[in-house]
Amino acid sequence: MAGVQTAVALREQGFAGDVTLIGAEPHQPYDRPPLSKAVLLGKAEGSAFDISFEALGIELRLGNEALGVRPGDHELDTATGPVPYDALVIATGAEPIRLPGTEGLPGVHLLRTLDDAERLRPVLAAQHDIVVVGAGWIGAEFATAAREAGCAVTVVEAADRPLAGALPAEVAAPMAAWYADSGASLRTHARVERVEPGAVVLDDGTRVPAGAVVVGIGARPATGWLSGSGIDLGAHREIVADDHLRTSLPDVYAVGDCASFPSGRYEGRLLVHHWDNALQGPRTVAANIIGESPVAYDPVPYFWSEQFGRFVQYVGHHALADTTVWRGDPAGAAWSVCWLHEGRLVALLAVGRPRDLAQGRKLIEAGTRMDPELLSDPSRPLKTATPTP
Repeated sequence: MAGVQTAVALREQGFAGDVTLIGAEPHQPYDRPPLSKAVLLGKAEGSAFDISFEALGIELRLGNEALGVRPGDHELDTATGPVPYDALVIATGAEPIRLPGTEGLPGVHLLRTLDDAERLRPVLAAQHDIVVVGAGWIGAEFATAAREAGCAVTVVEAADRPLAGALPAEVAAPMAAWYADSGASLRTHARVERVEPGAVVLDDGTRVPAGAVVVGIGARPATGWLSGSGIDLGAHREIVADDHLRTSLPDVYAVGDCASFPSGRYEGRLLVHHWDNALQGPRTVAANIIGESPVAYDPVPYFWSEQFGRFVQYVGHHALADTTVWRGDPAGAAWSVCWLHEGRLVALLAVGRPRDLAQGRKLIEAGTRMDPELLSDPSRPLKTATPTP
């Protein structure tokens, strides 16, 4: 997404030079969100972008892995040889974390690429007993698809709740009931000891039947290939970009899942592994390459997830929040959580309340002060929950 959108943004903003898009996968560039939904369930054959690269004058070099950068020579090393550049944009994304000890084991799957989704389709069609390792966003989405396909699903999570790394305990807790409602089994405080043929063995000795295992325990920036390039990496091995998405190397930019950037809005460095960041960041990169002076890249992060019949949306970043306000009953079908910092809305989670999300996004961007008491009334439009002048 990030690489494609950068190439397209360059043309949209008037760049007339050569644009080459290099990717390790052999497929036409594609969108990832449908992989855990329509593509996985066989409702769509693929999710290629509806873009005429030829008409835009963008050269595609597919099935060509990037191997390193030599900044002194202004060259990118690839599997088919060096490629010179005037400007280089790194958009290698993130790669899924593998479950230790399962490399090469048959029946153990990841879900990140089109090939992964195509390998999993017959598994769902055969209605195997499936164990999902990890109750994060991807684990929940895959479990949803597997239940829709008629599979028996057990989700094992080492933490005490779903989405432990993403949401506070009191916000994630109501989501645990969604698994049982869908017919999936959720086991928390459950660590995988090993995977055997036909079973996953937990650290307490429990054997969970498994015709297939799907691992969704997170992802890390795909930056191992940059070793020796001199590019600055952060604590999560992500590329450390500045507020214009420039890296520590001259004429080299980084965008999407592989890069963090400083946020003045949230008073810290953000590493955002979501689709919207890969859509927004390329416009800043393209403007830099063309020579314009864009404003600093400081977006309000946004993502969504479709799981267990619910549409979950999140906007902002709640780490700085000092006040939490609920709108509606979390046991119900539609509710929201608002996070405030010094009276201003900084983040919002909406379950089945898209209007809250749309209004909340604008309020966060504007830094609007809110009245917590008015905000807690779910019948009141979010935009009207502001203090009386």
